[in-house]
Amino acid sequence: MKPLGDPLFHLRLMAGMSRAVGVDLSAEFALGEISHEDWAAMITRCRACAAPNRCEAFLASNEQAQAPMPGCRNADQLMQLKGRCV
Repeated sequence: MKPLGDPLFHLRLMAGMSRAVGVDLSAEFALGEISHEDWAAMITRCRACAAPNRCEAFLASNEQAQAPMPGCRNADQLMQLKGRCV
């Protein structure tokens, strides 16, 4: 089993991906749309990703995106939250 990535690095990636698609994770957490368990699961999924370099490259070239990069482990949840924000 591959070890999980650095938590802070992946927290930054996850925050960047959410900003790129127009989701404010902190606001969603404050509103109760994301629980502590949801937040932890999202970070863990991100930490298990085998392509953090692709994610960094995607974020560097996509300040705004319609959807997370292909293969994002949190794409489904981010898109659900994005749908709530619209």
